[in-house]
Amino acid sequence: MRFRSTKVGAIVTAAAMGGVVLSGCGDSSGPQSKGDDAPPSASKGADAQEGTTKVRAAYDKTAEAGSARTTIRMELSAEGKTITSDGKGVIDFGRGDSVMTITAQDKSIEQRVVDQVLYQKVSGQKAPGGKPWFKIDLKKAAAQQGLGNQQIGDPAQTAAYAKAITDKDVTKVGTEKIGGSDTTHYKVSVDVSKLPGGEQMSKQLGSTLPMQVWLDDEGRLRRQQIDMTVKAPASATAQPDKSAGPQQLRMSTVMGFSDFGTESDVEAPSAGQVADMTDKALQGSRKQG
Repeated sequence: MRFRSTKVGAIVTAAAMGGVVLSGCGDSSGPQSKGDDAPPSASKGADAQEGTTKVRAAYDKTAEAGSARTTIRMELSAEGKTITSDGKGVIDFGRGDSVMTITAQDKSIEQRVVDQVLYQKVSGQKAPGGKPWFKIDLKKAAAQQGLGNQQIGDPAQTAAYAKAITDKDVTKVGTEKIGGSDTTHYKVSVDVSKLPGGEQMSKQLGSTLPMQVWLDDEGRLRRQQIDMTVKAPASATAQPDKSAGPQQLRMSTVMGFSDFGTESDVEAPSAGQVADMTDKALQGSRKQG
């Protein structure tokens, strides 16, 4: 089983879209990662090579578990405003499907990702036509962004990310306990230009993508943090500017994994209960393009 075949990034995309479209602006406190303030230890020669090898192998080792419980904390900031969302659920690494409950501000969101389609049901809200669920086609969103078959914001394209990481890009920070498990913390810099669709992604993300990973003694991911600044249309930001010009959207995502091998059973809602909101969700980026 290869992690590169999964759709883990769909969870990240879902949280981003759900938070921006459905939530107001909240507090400005940011996600904190234990040990981030500790000075990185220098990784040279053989140590750097060992760290690079472990980081590159981590996604495949994680995928071998088949599934896991996952948590996600995301913050999106723009124009001095911040949207925060927290989610928890289960992900199937083989199919990339997931089921989660997300709390975004004061709203509870039931979310499913099935075959790269995001479904959400928001407490106290109805989709057009009075339907309880709305959906966003993540494949269509990726295509519109010029990323082909890539997924928007996908942090888990194993083969691609592995090729974009070199020895000098991996720094061992230290060891930490996460959920009772011993982990090794690494800081990684990904060369965006070496990723599939890298030319287009570089326009949105810049030349490098900072990432942090925490690996357990079996080499599996226990935590992954990605911090990025995205050039986004004003309509997609937390506080749109009346000029509707390009703005900077800062996004920090922390994903955690535990209970590997847990049972996962994800099904899409029935078609009659779903309203397709793909075009509306992407309207701002379409105008920008």
